[in-house]
Amino acid sequence: MDTSLIRDTYLSSAVIKKGDYDYVINSMSDGNPAMSKELLDQITDCFIEICDLDCDIILAPEAMALPYGTALTLRTGIPMQIIRKRATGLPGEIVFTSSTGYSKSDMFLNFIPEGSRVMIVDDIISTGGTLVAMAATLKEHGIEVTEAAMVLNKSKDFESLLKRIPFPVRYILRVAVENGKPVLIE
Repeated sequence: MDTSLIRDTYLSSAVIKKGDYDYVINSMSDGNPAMSKELLDQITDCFIEICDLDCDIILAPEAMALPYGTALTLRTGIPMQIIRKRATGLPGEIVFTSSTGYSKSDMFLNFIPEGSRVMIVDDIISTGGTLVAMAATLKEHGIEVTEAAMVLNKSKDFESLLKRIPFPVRYILRVAVENGKPVLIE
């Protein structure tokens, strides 16, 4: 699996502190600078290689998962639906609280019928707060999550996190920040 562009992009990330959290800035997880077609193609190729893609709908949380969900839809034909940061107020709206390493916010989902089988795609997993909340809320609404796929795994204790998530969590690169610099974990 070719990850050369993904690796180079991560290793050239800027890192800023948001409280105690090392926030990486790159086109894959922050949207800056612009993402090339070649990088998006490589990420999509990797997702297709590592994922089962056995689902009815690809769920992509705003904002950075949108290019990945869109690219997977274009390649596989599986419909994509956005998990939004704003409420619509429609009846039956599903709400959960996203908790990242640096913020908390409500997220909203509409038009997912009970019994749906969904895959979650996102840019990065760090604390796992968003994924854990999403999984629990979807399960409460009779929606099965078949797998999740992340470009980057920045979790400091991924094995413990997996014990709280009842489906496979796949990722392309395992990464960290050490001494203010982005590093790969092999």
